[in-house]
Amino acid sequence: MSEPHYSFPQRTPVFTAAVVILCFAAFAWLGYRVYAPTRSDNIAPAATEFPEDVRWRMTPKGRADRLAELRQREHTEATTYAWIDRQAGIVRLPIDRAIELTAKEHGKK
Repeated sequence: MSEPHYSFPQRTPVFTAAVVILCFAAFAWLGYRVYAPTRSDNIAPAATEFPEDVRWRMTPKGRADRLAELRQREHTEATTYAWIDRQAGIVRLPIDRAIELTAKEHGKK
């Protein structure tokens, strides 16, 4: 018995590989053309074009300052007395004092 004879030329795998590579290149080029940002998209707007309440987010220093301000306000609220609603008699207590009062109240029960 003799080996079967195939009619494909020896260049078929090379041709197929070239077509596949060409298809990938065309797809990559098309993707780049469609999804690549335009030159105007790469230009960042000036910080003054944003509202004042958003500008602090644009720099690390602005974010750090806002965080420090928030932590200071939270510390003040956690350690001082204040009226929340004077007519209803609702006050804000420091956390330590609130813990003492809660422990004393539950200790009676």
